[in-house]
Amino acid sequence: MAKVVKPAKPLPARKAISPAAAKGIRARQIAASEPVAPKKAAGRTKKPLAPERIAAIIDALAKTYPDAVCALHHSNAWELTVATILSAQCTDARVNMVTPALFHAYPTPKAMAHATPEELQPILSSLSFFRMKAKSLVGAAKVVTEEFGGKVPQTMDEMLRIPGAARKTSNVVLGSWYGIASGVVVDTHVLRLSRRLELTENDDPVKVERDLMQIIPQTEWINFSHRLIHHGRQICDARKPKCVDCSLETLCNSGDKTWASH
Repeated sequence: MAKVVKPAKPLPARKAISPAAAKGIRARQIAASEPVAPKKAAGRTKKPLAPERIAAIIDALAKTYPDAVCALHHSNAWELTVATILSAQCTDARVNMVTPALFHAYPTPKAMAHATPEELQPILSSLSFFRMKAKSLVGAAKVVTEEFGGKVPQTMDEMLRIPGAARKTSNVVLGSWYGIASGVVVDTHVLRLSRRLELTENDDPVKVERDLMQIIPQTEWINFSHRLIHHGRQICDARKPKCVDCSLETLCNSGDKTWASH
């Protein structure tokens, strides 16, 4: 009589891993591949500006955010200039909700130059400081039209002549659109993370930019700011950083860490 072979029990189904969990696993793998920054004291790194530590931070960010780009929606240098001026004290997501109607109504610097701030205000009313920003945009449009022939300039000195375009806006446009590394974009995320990572002791954006330009290779200025901004939005939150899912965790000794492996 033939022996009856019982069918094998099916293997239990594996639980699906959520995208957030997968990102956390990947971040911890990256962190484990980087060196550990020795502590000098609680919340202090022994040699925060050591070249090997700076290189490791750049490397970890590059592995975590290889495709990071500017989050502001734009199709030309003028639109990026406008969007960046509007992003002051406001989220990029909110700006991206407003700019389609703005660019439809005023598609060129010349068109916006012929408008009044009062005409722009209803479109911008959901943004912080919208009256001041409306005035800046009209002024910026006039300067770009009258002084630069309707084209956004490609040098820092010329960009700074545009109303509302301080160094942050100028660096965003020059770096993201023209690919010119004239400096490091210092927004609220870059400022906060640079201090947490002990890359600077300053809290003035201009001074922070100066400090970063001294320790970050110029070839990395554009990508470094993009990646640090993404990291600030996704992981290194101002109030409760997600340190357990941070690819910079072994390199960071910030006093307000929520989790530490060393």
